[in-house]
Amino acid sequence: MEDIVINETSIRTSRNFQINDIKVKGVKFPKIKEFNNVSIKCDSQKDEISKNVSKEKLTYGIGDRFQEEVFSEANFEAKINVNTKTNKSIELDFVFDKENDALVDNIDIESDEGCRETINIIYKSSDDGIYYHNGLIRLYAKKNTNIKVNIINLLNEFSNNFVSIENKIDEGAIVEYNVVDFGGKNSISNYYSNVVGDEAISNINTIFLGVKDQLIDANYVTDLRGKKSETNMIVQGALNDDAKNHFKGIIDFKRGCKKAKGNEQESCALLSDNSKSIAMPVLLCSEEDVEGSHGNSAGKVGNKELFYIMSRGFDKKEALKLLVKAKFNSIIEKFPSDEYKNKVLYEIDQRLN
Repeated sequence: MEDIVINETSIRTSRNFQINDIKVKGVKFPKIKEFNNVSIKCDSQKDEISKNVSKEKLTYGIGDRFQEEVFSEANFEAKINVNTKTNKSIELDFVFDKENDALVDNIDIESDEGCRETINIIYKSSDDGIYYHNGLIRLYAKKNTNIKVNIINLLNEFSNNFVSIENKIDEGAIVEYNVVDFGGKNSISNYYSNVVGDEAISNINTIFLGVKDQLIDANYVTDLRGKKSETNMIVQGALNDDAKNHFKGIIDFKRGCKKAKGNEQESCALLSDNSKSIAMPVLLCSEEDVEGSHGNSAGKVGNKELFYIMSRGFDKKEALKLLVKAKFNSIIEKFPSDEYKNKVLYEIDQRLN
């Protein structure tokens, strides 16, 4: 078991916030063996899936140790070449159990020009075991492509979840991530998007739910370089019991990105007196004629809303579930099928029991 300092911010802020980096206590780095409980579903025969993944160092990432583990010990590697111009989908479904208790995955996604694709990646545990996940996703969206990546983390609250994501987005391309971050005693994510092309778009929409003593730490950075490029970071969360969340969001308007737009919004509903949320939204600018906005909020659920729902015959626990579902609804609706939506709604019910 180790105590490690990871997920450092690229821009340092006051030490009093205690989120420039985090210290995760008691991390066990398991011996990595085969992981066989994965299913791959692919709508299009044109898409190619190989093991020719990149080992190029990330710009940021969670930390060197986790990156080195992915490059040297990955037990799942996949390079997805997107070749279809119709909106097809690929699903990677990972299920953790006693025989498959540690996953280190390295996933590359690369598109041809003008292609469209939806990538669904699901992580879930079959029981209350203590599991380990360390993943890296690298995406290259070429000119005029449209790629959606849906990541659903439904690991239990006893496991460790570490994810690093890096994107490069060319001219006219649109990349959208929709993320459900519910699982892990420690769930640590690092997201970097390099928007190099004119009129390119990078969006990430995240919902998180923390219970018991879970720690959720997210470090999002987007560099806008292309003219009329755009980014939106929308994060909605809820915390119960002693759970904690840190959100660190940085939008950097680089020289040359005239008429670019950037927006980051984070809000968190505190469902108990002991839960805690800290947010650090940052805008940096080296260019004129750009638009940037940010905002964050954290607070207890209003008594008026609770009273209104409870007056309709619901107890307090059920009323809280309904409020959380309503808060998350705009992002849940972005998922491609009722199957995914129902999975997320079911997990909210289970985790807030």
